[in-house]
Amino acid sequence: MRPHRGRTFLNLMTLPEGTNPDAPKGSIGAGNQLPVHVLRPFRDLTQAILFFLSLPLRMKQRQILDSKQIDLAITRLCYQLIEVHNDFSDSVILGLQPRGIHLAHRLQKKLSDILNKKDIKCGALDITFYRDDFREKELIPSSTQIDFDIEKKNVVLVDDVLYTGRTVRAGLDAMLALGRPRDVELVTLIDRRLSRNVPIQAKYIGKIIDSVASEKVVVEWKEVDGKDSVILLTEK
Repeated sequence: MRPHRGRTFLNLMTLPEGTNPDAPKGSIGAGNQLPVHVLRPFRDLTQAILFFLSLPLRMKQRQILDSKQIDLAITRLCYQLIEVHNDFSDSVILGLQPRGIHLAHRLQKKLSDILNKKDIKCGALDITFYRDDFREKELIPSSTQIDFDIEKKNVVLVDDVLYTGRTVRAGLDAMLALGRPRDVELVTLIDRRLSRNVPIQAKYIGKIIDSVASEKVVVEWKEVDGKDSVILLTEK
């Protein structure tokens, strides 16, 4: 049976007070509106209910970056990358599924515009079965989409938020299963530097946010969420 979208199951549930199920795609809205990207595929109604019951019902929202600030951060990251990788003739970009791919594609497009070069290689890397918790929870894999060789290449790994570092650790294992690159660097839009569980650090950082574990950082991309923004959610 095909997995249904979380929005379908959300409509079957009693929503928290202040939640607007008809809000425009990508909007956080007033009150307790949840970010759209947390509405993900579920295998059955039970899984959907358990997921939403685990979410905080009342959270205060503060915008960290707006669309203009995100674009400026991406532009700065691109120029920093160019200083090291020149024209990207020996370098490739790998976005970590599911959210890092949006930043990776933005970087690819911006680099192509700056360098006037249309063949910058960019792929999507699924890390599901390399996660250290995949035996503990039911995970829905994405797909790896890489049509080039990473052997002896300079690889730029990309994720939108660097938090515990476990996702990037899984990404390194998934990448090494495909080949042995010459060098690997990490790019992230948001670095939550106070919450690392493994010794991993990004070389290129859009913005550093000092936040506690109870807070959540939400990166929205207009391609899937309707707008670009970075939101900090804090329990009221």
